Amino acid sequence: MIFDIKPYERRIFELVQDAGSELGYEVYVVGGFVRDRLLGMESKDMDIVCLGSGIRLAEQVASKLSPTPKVVTFNRFGTAMIRHKNTEIEFVGARKESYRADSRKPIVEEGTLEDDQNRRDFTINALAVSLNERNFGEILDPFHGLQHLEEKRIKTPLEPGKTFSDDPLRMMRAIRFSCQLDFEIDPETYHAIGVYRNRINIVSKERITLELEKILSSSTPSQGFIKLFDTGLLEIIFPELTALHGVEIQKGIGHKDNFYHTLQVLDNVARKSSNIWLRWAALLHDIAKPPTKRFHPQAGWTFHGHEALGAAMVPRIFKRMRLPLDHKMKYVQKLVLLHLRPIALTKSEITDSAVRRLLFDAGEEIEDLLLLCEADITSKNEAKVRTYLQNIENLRDRLNSVDEKDRLRNFQPPVSGELIMQTFGIGPSREVGIIKAAIREAILEGEINNNYEEAFAYMMKEAEKLNLVPIS
Repeated sequence: MIFDIKPYERRIFELVQDAGSELGYEVYVVGGFVRDRLLGMESKDMDIVCLGSGIRLAEQVASKLSPTPKVVTFNRFGTAMIRHKNTEIEFVGARKESYRADSRKPIVEEGTLEDDQNRRDFTINALAVSLNERNFGEILDPFHGLQHLEEKRIKTPLEPGKTFSDDPLRMMRAIRFSCQLDFEIDPETYHAIGVYRNRINIVSKERITLELEKILSSSTPSQGFIKLFDTGLLEIIFPELTALHGVEIQKGIGHKDNFYHTLQVLDNVARKSSNIWLRWAALLHDIAKPPTKRFHPQAGWTFHGHEALGAAMVPRIFKRMRLPLDHKMKYVQKLVLLHLRPIALTKSEITDSAVRRLLFDAGEEIEDLLLLCEADITSKNEAKVRTYLQNIENLRDRLNSVDEKDRLRNFQPPVSGELIMQTFGIGPSREVGIIKAAIREAILEGEINNNYEEAFAYMMKEAEKLNLVPIS
């Protein structure tokens, strides 16, 4: 079978062919680029394999391009990369690999194209296209990858135990590809993930989290998390999430399975937003339900305080998973902490004060918080869902109305601490904090409007209570 090469690709491939001929190398394009193009998907990454030095080939190809791109080399791995227009092209010499039991770092030796295809993770990623003059464009498919693309099947090229034992991250990659491409995992391959799941412990947290985030970024992330759960991988890499699974019944009273509820919320968010941090918030919004679960004979099952404890758990989870401990973590933490507030406001008469406080606490994340709250409505009772969604919409209108009048989104105090200190000739002190807090509360309670004049007058009044006198 001949690969359908586009005009831009042909120019690059012919340059690679010329460079390979000059160096005496056989050259091939392999892996994800071939797979994606056969699936009708665009790809901005090309992997070129040669029977020789990948670094020398990259340098030879770069010398033929204008302007000449920078060659980034990775001598430890014998690879090099150039960027041409919008495409990253990576060059590597064909190799074979062997592994120690306690490491996923391979012992690398020069090899043939067959050796290189043998070391690939899945048959659909072992496809190669010849760039050599004698058979230019011919697809080389030793493991029936073309058939598996047609069947939408993820299968290892070799016995799956060897593939996963050599590089345990491939177990997560199998699940990630099935989730991204909507492919099924071959039964033998899937079974092996469960058998070899404990090998994942030798993989770095960073690599595991990268695969998790690719699953989170897919169109239906629940599919990936269910497979992680079924194979036992999730219990190893994310025990807090597996703790949500199951239903406990006492005196004939049960509660929803919070694991599957969480995944439904995650899918609901994914349908509306590609924001990865909002998806993390959906995944973690009920993470503290297991430790806060209590049974009361009259009230049934309760999870009081799970939002506050969940927010406290977020930094620990982010640190363990090597996620950024910055404003992104604070964003997730805030949404977990506040995710019950909007729904609680829809259950009673909403006061302007309550609306102002929600606007103040949520700040610029208010729209994402409302989206999370809408996603959190997972009842099987369609009438109840419609009612709850309408209530959230009514709250959104009320929030917009109050914000238009009081400007509390991204609230900044009209009177700063610096102004208080200058007015009364004092330094940083308890009195400054008291006055600032009093002004904020007065605005949130609607006693004064959110403007400088009224806030300044209120400052003077509060300062008098503290026996502070303005300097002349």
